[in-house]
Amino acid sequence: MPTAQDALPGRPDPIVNPGNHTVLGHPLAGPYPQGTEIAEFALGCFWGEEKTFWQTPGVWVTAVGYEGGFTPNPTYGEVCSGKTGHAEAVRVVFDPRQVSYERLLQTFWESHDPTQGMRQGNDAGTQYRSIIFARSDAQRRAAEASREAFQDRLKASGFGQITTEIVGPPAPSFYYAEDYHQQYLQKNPGGYCPDNSTGVSCPVGLFAKPADISSSVPSQVSAPTP
Repeated sequence: MPTAQDALPGRPDPIVNPGNHTVLGHPLAGPYPQGTEIAEFALGCFWGEEKTFWQTPGVWVTAVGYEGGFTPNPTYGEVCSGKTGHAEAVRVVFDPRQVSYERLLQTFWESHDPTQGMRQGNDAGTQYRSIIFARSDAQRRAAEASREAFQDRLKASGFGQITTEIVGPPAPSFYYAEDYHQQYLQKNPGGYCPDNSTGVSCPVGLFAKPADISSSVPSQVSAPTP
């Protein structure tokens, strides 16, 4: 990992003006409906992981971006250089009345191998590390409890120690990736989509009550549900 002093300088302005989701039809950058909540995860190559989440019932919109590093408004090339500190991340905006945060945690754990450190399968580099970005104290408690529960399942199946970071609150800035990365597998159905999951199931219902896990969208970015 680079230090803040060694990281690339980046730029003051965003590299992209996000449009609408090509599958769900909703704006990637909002406004999001009042009452929806935001979850953010890094779990390897974001192309396939975004598709996993947009296919989850109760998810209102997803987007891919860069998070967890130092460089403001980085490009994909800069992130791949390993000199920004960012990971490839997925933002998931969801309706907690339809899908709980703990259910999204289950999807997160079961969709990659969280014991691989700075890689997922053949994809190696700091941008592929596993991270949960907690946006509230309740999200952090749920994430920590889920990590502990899944660690027991992994150990019983012969896997090593989980290396997943839990960062926040507050969660760091999420920088939207370039347009061609958004919903990549919808635009490129035969595109790169490695499966690095462990095959181990994650227990659900042991972490926290959905009502206790709140990262509701602030009122200033809320909008009526279309």
